[in-house]
Amino acid sequence: MKISKILIGIDDSKYAEYAASYGFDLAKTFNAHVGLVHIVEPAVVPDGGTDNLMGMPMPAADYNEVMMMDIQKDQGENVIERTIKKYAGGLQVTHFNEYGSTADGILNCSKEFMADLIVIGTHSRSGIDRLLMGSVAETIVRNSQIPVLVVPLAEDGK
Repeated sequence: MKISKILIGIDDSKYAEYAASYGFDLAKTFNAHVGLVHIVEPAVVPDGGTDNLMGMPMPAADYNEVMMMDIQKDQGENVIERTIKKYAGGLQVTHFNEYGSTADGILNCSKEFMADLIVIGTHSRSGIDRLLMGSVAETIVRNSQIPVLVVPLAEDGK
């Protein structure tokens, strides 16, 4: 088994940070090139009008979609920079800051990066939460052409 490129999916959560730590440890073991990917999912910005759920008037937003995308992109770049600074050491790191579906984005980046392994964290949702929110990890595992390491975070955060 040769692992020369590891793609690590990150966001601004403790689950992703733990997975990044784990992924970078693996990369150091194999002296692998790391790909960091942060996916920005488009935010839904209400345009004012009426809240369909409560029937209450909603104030118009003072920002537009482009502004929101710029804010999300800046936050993604900060997450990537912070992760590289904290874990990379002397490893070679390539980073991706993409827009769209998280699972599809990670899968597409794994192909573009020609990764040998994908490392992602999991929020360990179950029941109705998983049904409503979906499972990025499950989608990646089901559709990936390469091995996927799903790193759970223990309940006590260790």
